[in-house]
Amino acid sequence: MDKPAFLAACRALLGEPHVIADEAGMAPYLRDWRGRFTGRALAVLRPADTEQVAAIVRLCVQARVPIVPQGGNTGLVLGSVPDAGGGSVLLSLSRMRTIRQVDAVNRTMTVDAGVILQQAQEAAAAQGCLFPLSLAAEGSCTIGGNLSTNAGGTAVLRYGNTRELCLGLEVVTAQGEVWSGLRGLRKDNTGYDLRDLFIGAEGTLGIITGAVLKLYPQPKATVTALAAMESPAQASRLLSIMQDHCAASLTGFELMSAFCLQLVAKHFPALQQPLPTHYRQYALLELSSSESEAHAAGLLERALGAALADGAAQDAVVASSAAQSRGLWDLREHIPLAQAADGKNIKHDISLPVSSIAEFIAATEPQLQAAFPGCQLVCFGHLGDGNLHFNVAPPPGVAHEDFLRSQGAVNRVVHDSVAVFGGSISAEHGIGALKRDELARYKSPVELTLMRAIKAALDPLGLMNPGKIL
Repeated sequence: MDKPAFLAACRALLGEPHVIADEAGMAPYLRDWRGRFTGRALAVLRPADTEQVAAIVRLCVQARVPIVPQGGNTGLVLGSVPDAGGGSVLLSLSRMRTIRQVDAVNRTMTVDAGVILQQAQEAAAAQGCLFPLSLAAEGSCTIGGNLSTNAGGTAVLRYGNTRELCLGLEVVTAQGEVWSGLRGLRKDNTGYDLRDLFIGAEGTLGIITGAVLKLYPQPKATVTALAAMESPAQASRLLSIMQDHCAASLTGFELMSAFCLQLVAKHFPALQQPLPTHYRQYALLELSSSESEAHAAGLLERALGAALADGAAQDAVVASSAAQSRGLWDLREHIPLAQAADGKNIKHDISLPVSSIAEFIAATEPQLQAAFPGCQLVCFGHLGDGNLHFNVAPPPGVAHEDFLRSQGAVNRVVHDSVAVFGGSISAEHGIGALKRDELARYKSPVELTLMRAIKAALDPLGLMNPGKIL
């Protein structure tokens, strides 16, 4: 089947408006979230439902056309945009936004893959439930993308990654068949767990079109605090104290360096910083409770009192209103925006054993300074689950574009150190095309062989998101 015949078949299936083949119309879909890369595509296809996705895949198999699935296109590793070859179709699931069912008794919600994360949160809340996945991009990222990258976010400490929040999937296979595993079961030991194969696979094994998600009771009270300390080691000690006192009520623990908050103050001066800025590290804490707000606040204050007496924290402030709580979270959530406003930097989304984080930072920062004198470390992230955003900005006076030429060398310092401490080079963003070569460096030959065997078995023609991960 030649190109005109293939596109004509796609138009007959989806309708003329949903097959975009002109450059201007395709441009927003082909540019990555950070604006650093623009791919090319044969066309952008926008199916309305699972049956249309399956039919499109069968057409692509017949014509041997590769497929790049895309949700909200908020990924950071070039996983949801095609390469520069122009021979793939981009399959956008943006029209598939139906909340199929909310079962408040079973505490599950069944959704299309194109449902926006915030839409899912709101649908759960309307039934008195909580869908706890929370990301900075929740107003535009989609459930299918969250599942395909196994996204993390700010509540992993209490609720786990997206994988832990999913009970069942609906997937269109690389052959254009539909596997319906939309079972709202918490126990199902009937063979291989196919669900776990597709979660985190970044669309390289098949296309997620629907999911059954776990819901939780809405907390009756949420309290937030900001604590200050002098080192990441103290922050780790503070985390242990908070967990000992608060157990599962501790739902968020975010580490932020002083330099991060200085960037926020520089670019967003209207945001109030409630603690003095001479401390070296800060931790944003959140407790969620099924009891009263007074109970939650008392629990948090007692735990912070113990931390202050222990020396794990030097100062702390507890939000006394929803507005103050929102203000504290605004400081954390504006760090990536402040980074972007300050210029380009070299990003690392890494994970480590929580017990090794302080030692990792202490060992890695001097290595970076020795190799790149004056470079600035923008270190923040989800300390509670071991996930750091360990970003490196250029020294003052060095052009950002010039510094980006050192990305490979900077990555080597950081990722080699991550490997020494038993960590991972991708905590929650995935591999995509950006980290594909890095993955080959740090995965064992046995792991890579097994991954390639799975890919070959499920996608023998290599049409599913080619060039990503492997």
